Amino acid sequence: MKFTTPQCRACGKESRPAFITRDYNRRLSTEPFSYYKCQSCGLLFLDPVPSDLGRYYPQNYYTIPDSAAALRATLAGVRYKMDIVKRFVTSGRLLEIGPACGDFALQAKEAGFDVETIEMDPRCCEFLVQHVGVRAICSNDTRAALGQMEPCDIIAMWHVIEHLPDALETLALAAAKLRPGGVLLVAAPNPDAFQLKVLGARWTHVDAPRHVLLFPLELLAKLAGQHGLEAAGWTTDDEGARGWNRFGWEQSLGNLAQARRGKKWLRRVGRGLASVISPWDRREGLGSAYTAVFRKPGGSI
Repeated sequence: MKFTTPQCRACGKESRPAFITRDYNRRLSTEPFSYYKCQSCGLLFLDPVPSDLGRYYPQNYYTIPDSAAALRATLAGVRYKMDIVKRFVTSGRLLEIGPACGDFALQAKEAGFDVETIEMDPRCCEFLVQHVGVRAICSNDTRAALGQMEPCDIIAMWHVIEHLPDALETLALAAAKLRPGGVLLVAAPNPDAFQLKVLGARWTHVDAPRHVLLFPLELLAKLAGQHGLEAAGWTTDDEGARGWNRFGWEQSLGNLAQARRGKKWLRRVGRGLASVISPWDRREGLGSAYTAVFRKPGGSI
């Protein structure tokens, strides 16, 4: 009997098995998850996607701060996000998809943007509204929520697109919702990363089964172009990517152990390894994550 593989979600071409992995990050189940890689466009994708994907996001998936002041105290490590945005857009209407507790939304609000968010976690939505002071649509149907949006000057997805089974449709809708001159910002794990080549199925940024689609940068740019967006800049070596590089080694090695003491020791080893391997991780195109910005032609902001 001939073994068949699923068609690529992005281009419909032939895929091949990449690896079988488990939920090593959260250990919510012991079931195997199969990932495939498209032989044409390079998309790395989970198949099948669990019909009950929501159960792999436990109630404590996010740690909710006590107040806006507590959230503000954590912003030092993520100020780079607003620095990136301001290179392209300095004011206007900003939509963040998947803001969690709102570290970026708070920065955007304080920078003078008119901020709206789409978030699936009700606790995060409550915090966003009551403490961050931004509008929040509580929904796990990103496409439907996007359909309610007014045109935006910037749409940001910080490590969100990989979680969306309907990422292709979301990308198309986001492009349609941008005003002329507006930008779409996408940060995501990099399936061409040096770490994935080394760690394979054990790479923490696979994060099975929560990460269902990992887009190579070239493919993401092509898809954005199909929806009328132009590449304005990208990198795998910004401050965020360097943080994910360190996290990748620490967490991937820590996941090898079951006991807390063993995890702590292996994470320390991973931290040391991250310093040694840094020159490879920081080579452009090989970092654990990328940040890409796409602009809609026309207009002026």
